[in-house]
Amino acid sequence: MNICVFLSAADLDDRYTRPAREFAELLGRGGHTLVWGGSESGLMKVVADGVQESGGRLVGVSVDFMAAQARTDADEMVIARDLAERKALLLEKADAVVIMVGGMGTLDEATEILELKKHGKHDKPVVLLNTAGFYDGLRLQFQRMEDEGFLPLPLTDLVFFAKDGVGALAYLEERSGIQ
Repeated sequence: MNICVFLSAADLDDRYTRPAREFAELLGRGGHTLVWGGSESGLMKVVADGVQESGGRLVGVSVDFMAAQARTDADEMVIARDLAERKALLLEKADAVVIMVGGMGTLDEATEILELKKHGKHDKPVVLLNTAGFYDGLRLQFQRMEDEGFLPLPLTDLVFFAKDGVGALAYLEERSGIQ
């Protein structure tokens, strides 16, 4: 399965890097392909290293202004013109999406992917990997949106909140129909 992972390129502490590495190793051992932002830094590097060292493939989609930080030994690397094209290419190449910890860019990617799903522009399973409770506040906000009628379909149809990589991968494999 081609699994797009949105995540930070920042250097983070062990409470985020250890679970990210464990999830990456699950992907690699499962023979999955990581579709990611292509960066050779921070958490993006941790995940790419884990997938590659565990036998998975790497498909990166970087962007023009960050091409110098792109991983050189990926199985495939595409350089997009801008961030909008990058997000479209990442989604196009993926069978499923996992949103890991990240900053503004990751939040932008997450909301766009969920908005596209809400409007029926894709039906790929989406998981928010809630490492160390990172997305607890977002989960509450999404629940409020559903409770107060802002979502046209149940939140559970849009996104699955997983507390760990095992749960995330199990959900994706069950929902995607692709092994």
